[in-house]
Amino acid sequence: MKTIRLLAGTLLLISGVLHIVAYFQAPESPGSIPVLAFGVIYVIVGALLFNRKKYPLYLAIIIPLIGMTLSLIKFGIPGLVSLSAFFKVMEIIAVVCCFVLLFKSKKT
Repeated sequence: MKTIRLLAGTLLLISGVLHIVAYFQAPESPGSIPVLAFGVIYVIVGALLFNRKKYPLYLAIIIPLIGMTLSLIKFGIPGLVSLSAFFKVMEIIAVVCCFVLLFKSKKT
């Protein structure tokens, strides 16, 4: 379980840093402020996943789902080989890891 939690935390940290980098590459592009905001939030939630508390698991499920939904509404479905698609893959893996951790902890 510790490995799954570390994977989720690491993926959110990487995704957050890449969101922040994407903002600084094109700060004038539409939707760049939300990209920066979600990047900072992902870094914070990713760091919180490294402790053993339960609330970061809920945050790591809810916040990426909100971010992915808003991104799909604003920008549509990304191409297969794009930074946006990479963000979504990392976030989906992190969300699935957190779901696994929550359901395993409820069984015990």
